[in-house]
Amino acid sequence: MKTRAAVLYEMQKPRPYATSRPLVIEELELAPPGDGEVLVRIRAAGLCHSDLSTINGDRPRQMPMALGHEAAGDVVEVGSGVKDLAVGDHVILVFVPSCGHCIPCAEGRPALCEPGAKANGAGTLLSGGLRLSRAGKTIHHHIGVSAFADYAVVARESAIRIDRSLPFEEAALFGCAVITGAGAVINTAKMPAGSSAAVVGLGGVGLMSMLAARLSGARTIVAIDMLDDKLALARQLGATHTVNARDPNCAEQVRDLTGGGVDYAFEMASSVKALELAYKITRRGGTTVTGSLPHPSHTMALPATNLVAEERTLKGSYVGSCVPQRDIPRFIALYQQGLLPVDRLMSERISLNQINEGFDRLADGGTVRQIVVP
Repeated sequence: MKTRAAVLYEMQKPRPYATSRPLVIEELELAPPGDGEVLVRIRAAGLCHSDLSTINGDRPRQMPMALGHEAAGDVVEVGSGVKDLAVGDHVILVFVPSCGHCIPCAEGRPALCEPGAKANGAGTLLSGGLRLSRAGKTIHHHIGVSAFADYAVVARESAIRIDRSLPFEEAALFGCAVITGAGAVINTAKMPAGSSAAVVGLGGVGLMSMLAARLSGARTIVAIDMLDDKLALARQLGATHTVNARDPNCAEQVRDLTGGGVDYAFEMASSVKALELAYKITRRGGTTVTGSLPHPSHTMALPATNLVAEERTLKGSYVGSCVPQRDIPRFIALYQQGLLPVDRLMSERISLNQINEGFDRLADGGTVRQIVVP
């Protein structure tokens, strides 16, 4: 069948993207789902920094590639071997398909699935298959999803069935922003009630971390970003304090506000400088969690004795350490009870043809979550 999709042929094109047009909207051939796969009509897809990191070359991927990884839609066709999904089911797509059999999966850590990571690195589906092409030439899949499109074929393991009452535009956010941001607080940090917390970087993932910290009963929440508009939104969503990261005394301000630093600092800005700031504002005995992915060549220097003498913890959090089949329904239930206002993250709705302009806005930092509605 035919499908429109946003295809990246070349990374690191110059900005503005509205002029260089790194994403080309074109008609592709989409093969039917193979064994253990499903065809999904994409109803909504979010623009995320992980997509931008492929466009700007921070996360090198196989080219050409159809981008998009945070999405929701409905099942149109199921391949052989798929017994637990049916045509018409509403699904959220997750970007790490877990095999269920490797050591990380067996340990309850599907975000670290080894075959899933291998397939994502190769730009294929979990089976190793490729279902997209143009004029006989292969188009790679973006981390198993390729959601900036009208339709996508994905592994069964990439689709989480949800209640049909949840609007697609809201559902899409649960596939990345929610599980990554909230999961970092709830699963990775396991932050107890009464803790103090700070979030560095107030994009969709960072704001979700802030909302999860509030949900978890943090007594103090410091929101940190370079843009005053985002700091204002953070105050509306429950931050007890806000600090502009451009202030050269930012770290000192946070330590003064919190009596020496926070118990838990979460870095979600995809910047080593932001991670260094998060580490500086973590108190003795505290935990710093990072869920962002800066360029692989970027490194951070740490005073080694500091880790021991202050009993510090520095942790990475990939996909919020989530078990999607368990956590997505939980987070949806919390949203529906009014405890996790995911809908406040939505900035604007755009069409597929406006996607390059959308990534300019995302790169400028002036938006939280734009939703592509094909």
